[in-house]
Amino acid sequence: MDEVKVVVAHSERATLRVGDVFLKVDADQARVDAEVEAMALAPVPTPEILWRKPPVLAIAALKGATLGRLGEPSTASPAAWAAAGAAIRKLHDAPLPSRPGRAGRSIVALTAELDDECELLVTNAVLPLDLVTRNRQVAEAALRPWTPAFTHGDLQIAHVFIDGDEITGIIDWSEAGQGDALYDLATFTLGHEEHLDDVIAGYGTDIDLDVIHAWWSLRSLLAVRWLAEHGFDPFAQGCEVDVLRSR
Repeated sequence: MDEVKVVVAHSERATLRVGDVFLKVDADQARVDAEVEAMALAPVPTPEILWRKPPVLAIAALKGATLGRLGEPSTASPAAWAAAGAAIRKLHDAPLPSRPGRAGRSIVALTAELDDECELLVTNAVLPLDLVTRNRQVAEAALRPWTPAFTHGDLQIAHVFIDGDEITGIIDWSEAGQGDALYDLATFTLGHEEHLDDVIAGYGTDIDLDVIHAWWSLRSLLAVRWLAEHGFDPFAQGCEVDVLRSR
């Protein structure tokens, strides 16, 4: 029997690897439905679905390795980052899926969530007031009208696989749906600002950098407490708190 490797695990879901098969365990079947639908519609490489038996979804491993991880330098070439930008643009230009995604929350809902989270970060002494206040101001630029696009919704670089300079697949589509394209681009470049120009070159259109910076602040503010409560370290070098400090 192949060794069982825990890829990621927290109270919401877990992913295990057994040989060349990934087993995603998720009690929220609506989230799995969204993932399966998105992978079927996405015009970019995605993993092959081998079978599904709730609460488990089995998918085949992808060729190559991830583009990198947050908090670690990426060894991928500028051409690979540009290829990722081109793939993201292809996704964003595709026909819209039927449902809203993580990147499609309304301005009203997002503002309320952000304000509540900022208050908790300060009152619970998770982050200092000046750091939260400064990044809340930066985040304001993301709270504007946007044209819906087909978005991945959780486009971390660890979810993008490459072989050389070729994109071999994108995984973890459970947050996919209609949303703000710049949310995806900001998520993808979070903590890797040095590769933003390569991504934009591949994406092939002008990008409002103030909005990208705003999403970096907004996403990080919303993530810090959740990450800490689920066994991750947002204070690690190069991760969310460092992103906030860099603003």
